[in-house]
Formats: sequence, C-alpha cells, structure tokens
Amino acid sequence: MQTHCFQKIKICGIGLETLSIAPPAGADGPTLVFLHEGLGSVRMWRDWPSRLCAQLGCAGLVYSRQGYGQSDPVPDVRGPSGQTDGRRHGRLLPDYMHREAFEVLPALLQALGIERPVLLGHSDGGTIALLHASRWEVRGCIVIAPHIMVEPISLQAIDQARQAFEQGVLRERLAAYHADVDCAFWQWNEVWLSPAFASFDIRVDLPGIRAPLLAIQGVDDPYGTLAQIEDIAQAVPHTCLLTLPACGHSPHRDQSETVVKAVADFMSSLASPRT
Repeated sequence: MQTHCFQKIKICGIGLETLSIAPPAGADGPTLVFLHEGLGSVRMWRDWPSRLCAQLGCAGLVYSRQGYGQSDPVPDVRGPSGQTDGRRHGRLLPDYMHREAFEVLPALLQALGIERPVLLGHSDGGTIALLHASRWEVRGCIVIAPHIMVEPISLQAIDQARQAFEQGVLRERLAAYHADVDCAFWQWNEVWLSPAFASFDIRVDLPGIRAPLLAIQGVDDPYGTLAQIEDIAQAVPHTCLLTLPACGHSPHRDQSETVVKAVADFMSSLASPRT
C-alpha cells in the first residue's frame, strides 16, 4: 500500500504545496514528478498520480507552483512585475516557465533528494518538463499537450477562458482547487494574452534533450495543434509520438486507459534502478 504525504516546503523563499507518493515495498523504479497545467494544482490532478504510481510501482511527487493550489500566492498578481528579497510580485513575465524549469524545479528536487526523475508534465507543465530536460539530467520525459510556441488557436482558447472566468462558471469551478483563485487565473491568463508573450518559442532549447521522450496530444485540443508535438519530434528525433483522435487538451482524462498504457510502456523501457 502506498503512503501519501502532503507538506508545504520552502523553495526559493516560497511555500510550495507538495504531495509525495511513496513507492510500494521493494519497488526500485524512478520517481515520477508531475508538473501541472496553467490552471492546475496538486488537487486538480485528482487521484490520477496515485493510481498511475500504484500501477507502475514507482514513487511520485506532485506540487503546485506559486500562486496555485495551496502554495503561497503572488502578491499584487495583476500589478507591475518585480522582485523583493528574491521573491517575485506582480504579473508573470514571458520567461516564467524558464524560471520554473531552471530555478524552482531544480531547487525542489535537490531539497527532496530526488535525482534523475522522470518528468510528466501537462500543458504548461509539459513545457517546463521540456525546458528542464534540455539542461538537467533526467531519466525520462513525458509531455502531454505541451506548448513549445504560441499559436492563434491557443490565444483564442485562452481568451474564451477569460470570458468564462468573468461571466461564466469557471471561477466557481476553479475555486475548489485554489486558495486564491484570482491569483491562479490571472497570472496565467494575463501573461499568455500579453503582447510580449507572442514571441514565446522554446524550439531552440529542444535539441539539448538527451533523455527518452514521449509526447502525447489530442487531435481536438483547443489549445494547440499537432504542430506542437511534431516540432518536438523534428528537434528531438528519438521522441515517441502518441496522437489521440477524439481527444482534447487533457488526454490523461479524456483517454485515460490509452495514456496509462503508453506511460507504462515508456516507463518499462527505462531499465536502470531508481536513484
């Protein structure tokens, strides 16, 4: 039986909500680190990380980035961007995913003694996983509906999300998962719709990825076209692609069994023991 431990850990001066999933007795697989989407959190994954780790027989780590879930909020999240004593405040800058991948995630992994994990990222979390894997040694990298560049379809969907948050039921739905729902929504929405973000593009970083890589995307994803994962495969030739018909932006929910099997097959190919 797996043991679950919720705790808040100070990383880079910020309290981050974490969920550690202990491996089953005798398991020696790599630790699976879950990186959430632009409006996600530990609890928005629901029980999927626990079920996946139990099926794979591995340890897991799930955490909420600053401003999400029960992690510390961002002061003045819609105000001017800046830092005080190394802690950011105000609007996110276009390099926020680079900062997460290159500063926060390495510090969190070091604090928890996790070496060479397998990263599993969804949407923004997939982008962060790719960036981290381009510079740090990881055992493997699994990305679900990642963003490697900005597409018009993405901006249209994000603008529609803003309308749903201001006029529809999205704010109420998200409030169940975030201590500060306005912080969670606006930090993501405003940076994506800002003129400065239009040139966001990480394709130049991708050739640095040496670890095994699995990229998954739904054909009917309203937040991005198949060019996102096709361009990953062009830059990283050893990428395994999984394209899912009749599937939207959350393949692990829309087609859970197919995604779990693909992840299990990918993990079984990573033969070395957990470190």
